[in-house]
Amino acid sequence: MNKMNMLSSINDLLSHIKEVEQNTIEMSQESMLMISKFFEDNSIELDDNASKALQYQDIISQQLSATIEAIKSVQQSINIFKNAQNSDEIIANESIKKLHSKLSKTLKTAKDKKEAFLGKLSNQNEADEIEFF
Repeated sequence: MNKMNMLSSINDLLSHIKEVEQNTIEMSQESMLMISKFFEDNSIELDDNASKALQYQDIISQQLSATIEAIKSVQQSINIFKNAQNSDEIIANESIKKLHSKLSKTLKTAKDKKEAFLGKLSNQNEADEIEFF
């Protein structure tokens, strides 16, 4: 598995966790509203423990919100890395194409020079031979 696939899997997992946490926050808030309404409808005063329990619901929601924000931050970093990696890969591929093109031209020039040199050499040999006759 390459690193991009692995990062996509991690990103998908983080999205799922974020969704579950958001659902948990919503259920917790609904639960808190239902309990508060029950106490209000029945004119029940909250004792310290009941009040603390309702505060815990709020604290749990805040903690889940904080982890959602942390997950979003990690996902942004993953996306930045993936985009940079894709961009770098495109740049690298373009650079390789340019390098290949330059090397091909250099090789052609070298071969042409070799051929030209060999041509001069063979022409020079023929000229030398003609001079000797």
